[in-house]
Amino acid sequence: MGWSDIFVLLLVTIGLVAALSTMRRRLDHVACCSCLRAERNAQHLPAHRYFAADALLSPRLTVAALAVLSFFMCWQTAFAENAVQGASRTGAPVQNAFDNDPLNGPQAGTTILRDNRDEKADLLNLNVLKEWEGWKAGIAESTGFSFGGDYLAVGFAATDSLGDDTSASGVARFFGSWELLNRGAANTGSVEFKIEHRHAYTDITPSAFGLVVGFVGTPEPVFNDDGFRATTLYWKQNFADDRAVLRVGFLDMKEYFDGYALASPWTGFHNLAFTVGSNTMITLPDAALGAMVGGYLTDNIYAAASIIDAGFQPTSMFEGFETFFGDFNTFKTAEIGITGGGKRFLFDNAHIAVWQQDESDVSGVQSGWGVNASVSHVVDEHWLLFLRAAWAHKGGGLYDRSVSGGFGYQNEPGGNQLGVGLNWGRPNSDTFGDLNEQWISEVYYRVQVTENFQITPSLQIVGNPALNPDRDVVGLFGLRARGTF
Repeated sequence: MGWSDIFVLLLVTIGLVAALSTMRRRLDHVACCSCLRAERNAQHLPAHRYFAADALLSPRLTVAALAVLSFFMCWQTAFAENAVQGASRTGAPVQNAFDNDPLNGPQAGTTILRDNRDEKADLLNLNVLKEWEGWKAGIAESTGFSFGGDYLAVGFAATDSLGDDTSASGVARFFGSWELLNRGAANTGSVEFKIEHRHAYTDITPSAFGLVVGFVGTPEPVFNDDGFRATTLYWKQNFADDRAVLRVGFLDMKEYFDGYALASPWTGFHNLAFTVGSNTMITLPDAALGAMVGGYLTDNIYAAASIIDAGFQPTSMFEGFETFFGDFNTFKTAEIGITGGGKRFLFDNAHIAVWQQDESDVSGVQSGWGVNASVSHVVDEHWLLFLRAAWAHKGGGLYDRSVSGGFGYQNEPGGNQLGVGLNWGRPNSDTFGDLNEQWISEVYYRVQVTENFQITPSLQIVGNPALNPDRDVVGLFGLRARGTF
């Protein structure tokens, strides 16, 4: 990264901060925040509860932080380059996983397809689906249609609970990408899709288990009992020589917003505190009609923005035409960041992301907005360090303040992976009233048993569980299994 990249980043950041400041003033005016502050001051509540947003959105503070991150990100390592070298199981050359897919997060369908194709350093050195994978590769080569699927099961047992002390659920997924324009060349256009069936094994699903146990949070946000549902169905068009992308259709905002390499609850950290939004965003729309556009402003600086339907309904996706164009209650995002490009988009990345959502009676979304910041960086080729923070104003989220940090370790690409994280959060007073601050830690170890099967034991420890004040600590033992095909 050169000085010109840093200069461009600071200019764009100043504009973003100015827009945020304007948004804050408008929201303060609408909500009569001066009255609210006076009321809370009368209750002798701490001043930091009111002015954290002003401090966070201070232009000088934000620009200074981004300048520091710019120099931090100048130091690159060979981790991402090593991670994409080698051969795929189908014999096809392995490309840089994001050279032809700008701004793809860990939960995007094409990311999952590429990860599934890559050779694994599995314990048993066994691939029982080798012929099946070869047949799929032939289909993709002749027609441009790539597809795959997986089945995941997860279970938890809590050391203490206000209700049930166990929870388990399963999810079957089928996903694909059909390149219909410029196949094999730059600026590809493709149809992307992902459908699922989510089902419960117990009365309480993992997504709701945190509140039952007695803490503000969810140990696994994507495992519920929705039944058949859609996640994505959209047209993706790369342009500007694959430096930018446009998505139009039914989108999953987790594919492109506030991501880093360990953010997927399907393969990385379980707890929502360590994934998109860091527990401040209870609404993470998928199967939501809208559009997203983003790309690289320079070789190292990227920006993206989206607007999607706040009345999203994954179990009846096509009703989004009526809610989007009729009600026009929307969920909006913007993000600017620094990255090494290519595969490093998820590994060496520093970004600031903002979101704003309108109230929707259809989905139950509450109005609100927030800011997320994230830094992740690879050290010594095997260690991924991360530090993330988030702030929210209303929105119905679990937290209104959140800070997370930790690391991941992987000895070789496609092998076992260790993840360790620690989170501090303050429950959202608009959602829960005044509750105590809370700590969440998680340790997981993902074991690649065969080419197509992995298991991930985990331990989550909650300190000062906000909804169970009689307990100082609550533990959750977890196990996740994933098979791919």
